[in-house]
Amino acid sequence: MLEGELSDPRIAPSYVTDVVLAPGGKSARVFVSVHGTEAEEASTLEGLTTARAYIRSQLRDRMGVRHVPELTFAIDRSQKVTGRMEELLARTRKRESKRTDATPGQKAPVKP
Repeated sequence: MLEGELSDPRIAPSYVTDVVLAPGGKSARVFVSVHGTEAEEASTLEGLTTARAYIRSQLRDRMGVRHVPELTFAIDRSQKVTGRMEELLARTRKRESKRTDATPGQKAPVKP
């Protein structure tokens, strides 16, 4: 639905990363990853919130169920955080390798 059925121009290229269903199945939180800036994330979230009723009706029809949970949309930033953590770890590894290369035969000092 996100790729072609929703014609709202506010919705940037995005995809669903996770859906967390509340106990009892009355509500669900839909995590969406957006390819773009923070402004595009905000506008995508606004567009999805506006289209919530349409999305629920389509889910009801496609799944053939009586009750579809109330949907709440949230931006999933886990990939950006993971990428940043990987970058920082790579920098740390690079610094450590430079320290050990600079003084052969000696161990790099360990900070407490």
